[in-house]
Amino acid sequence: MRGLNFPITASGVLGAALLAAACAHDVGASGAASAPPTVEAGLPDAFDAGWKGEAVCEKLFENDDIRTARCTFAPGKGHERHTHKPHWGYILQGSTMRTTDANGTLERVLQTGGTWWSEGIAWHEALNVGDQTSIYLIIEPKSAQARKALQAKAALH
Repeated sequence: MRGLNFPITASGVLGAALLAAACAHDVGASGAASAPPTVEAGLPDAFDAGWKGEAVCEKLFENDDIRTARCTFAPGKGHERHTHKPHWGYILQGSTMRTTDANGTLERVLQTGGTWWSEGIAWHEALNVGDQTSIYLIIEPKSAQARKALQAKAALH
């Protein structure tokens, strides 16, 4: 995971989405984009996937450049098998998550304030096995300019 150089609090989630939109206008972001993995047909994307019929992600902001959601996982709740487009993520509140994908299953303690960049995920599913609610902010760049800006910000750290 790579960090960005600004704080985000649970009350500042929309501000983070607006900051990401502003990042889309940065100049000088470089780096070749690699192709996202081939996704498994018929699976929902992360914004639409839920857990046992209940939504876990709430779309907070969307425009031509980005789409942002807050995903919340109480202890014992998870995220059914789903795909991801390229995205940047920020952990608003950490916990211990068990994640399964084509490579197997692993548990990770995710720390509040942690960040990551992903080129996309063909499929995975997750379960909060910790004793605290875990909350993520996910920002998907929809334009090439927004993608380059988010990648450049993530590469700073």
